[in-house]
Amino acid sequence: MKYNRKTLDVSAYLVVGPENTLGRPVESVVEDAVRAGFTIVQIRSKVAGAKEMIDLCEKSAAVIERLGKSDSVSLVVDDRLDVVLACRERGIKVDGIHVGQSDIPVDVCRKYLGEDSIVGLSALTSELVDYVRTCDTANIDYFGAGPVHETNSKLDCQRDASGKVITVFDELSALASSSPIPVVVGGGVKVEDIPALKKSGVDGFFVISAVAGAKNPYEAAKELVEAWK
Repeated sequence: MKYNRKTLDVSAYLVVGPENTLGRPVESVVEDAVRAGFTIVQIRSKVAGAKEMIDLCEKSAAVIERLGKSDSVSLVVDDRLDVVLACRERGIKVDGIHVGQSDIPVDVCRKYLGEDSIVGLSALTSELVDYVRTCDTANIDYFGAGPVHETNSKLDCQRDASGKVITVFDELSALASSSPIPVVVGGGVKVEDIPALKKSGVDGFFVISAVAGAKNPYEAAKELVEAWK
């Protein structure tokens, strides 16, 4: 099976799991986002077990295939290398994995998933600026930076003396200009944040609640995509 490393597009990135969708099926939200122009989907859950994650991937991959987007819209899984490998064993097209710096090392992910798979790495923006200067990025296809705002899924933010979250756009610009791989930014991103993110030079944005938690996920996703474009 051919995976999407060479066609990777992180410009509009949905992160979603069953705890984010207000009770709606994950695959329904994935369909809305992909129809609206999202280019990559990450299945992420801190409550789902392996079997449920495999099922979520299977249903999401089927939606992407039905829309004729399997070659252009990538499907990745957060953290769970076992889930990615199990999906592939069952013939489910999962294009890769997304990990944090405290998760499975990227070289291990690359070893088990192969050269045509996508491997993403996330960290605080300031940490990634240092990472680019000191570490080899050969096994990584994109960075996930941020957060822009505090969210329930991202509490480890940089803060000022008053406790307010710091959105350091000059750091984003520094990362975007120095990184040899694409940079996607998220963490509470809303449509009004898109112009500043675009201006910073990053390659895309990622969202969870802005689409998965929206009253109308399709319209919310479409508005974000159009703002980015």
